[in-house]
Amino acid sequence: MAMIVWENLSKWFFKGRKKIQVLDSLSLGVSQGEFLAVVGPSGCGKSTLLNITAGLLRPSAGEIYYRETPLQGVNTRVGYITQKDNLFPWRSVEDNIGIALEIRGLGRAQRLDRVAELVQLVGLSGFEKHYPSELSGGMRKRVTLARTLIYDPETLLMDEPFGALDAQLKLILQDELLRLWEATQKTIVFVTHDLAEAVSLANRVVVISARPGRVKMIEKVELPHPRNVFQIRFSPNFGVHFERLWECLREDLRKGEEI
Repeated sequence: MAMIVWENLSKWFFKGRKKIQVLDSLSLGVSQGEFLAVVGPSGCGKSTLLNITAGLLRPSAGEIYYRETPLQGVNTRVGYITQKDNLFPWRSVEDNIGIALEIRGLGRAQRLDRVAELVQLVGLSGFEKHYPSELSGGMRKRVTLARTLIYDPETLLMDEPFGALDAQLKLILQDELLRLWEATQKTIVFVTHDLAEAVSLANRVVVISARPGRVKMIEKVELPHPRNVFQIRFSPNFGVHFERLWECLREDLRKGEEI
């Protein structure tokens, strides 16, 4: 079943009288349970595509379907993890994680039971009473992931969630994300600038062209599951996928530098 379908999707904005087209006739489907990575040069519309899928923006032309139904308004069946963690600094780890259930009116005892499960799942045991200012960058990302997972969205939209982290910590969180995905089989749309990250995590990688963004290439990643991100980069197939994607991206990246 197609969880998400983008059909001839276009989006433009106006700056004064100037029309700026971000996406142009983009068409693609995302299957239920798929891990799709989206890569492309800066400004090609990757984040705009996620915002449209979350229902925060309306397309200027074309359609978006979620579970075969045209999306109207905010998409309450997705969880959206942006580049910034947006944690509330005055709330503890457990209260940040549980806020969605609090808004839904769930009692504190029930909330804390569910929070305890998520704390264990993302490796934050012992830090429930800590505040965001007392956490490392990686731990803050874990809190953000737990806060999103707690209301059990069927699809995760992730916009460069590990982009600001150091290389070693990125590997650890990539490995944990893969473990969570393999256990839950949620649908994931993952935007990244890191080709190695895309190949390590995804079933398919879609390359978006320089603005206005169009589907330029779709690479099916032929790497077995379960995956170990610490070892998979030594696989010969990893290098094959990486090189094909890099060849596709390189021309648009050079154009961006010239601009």
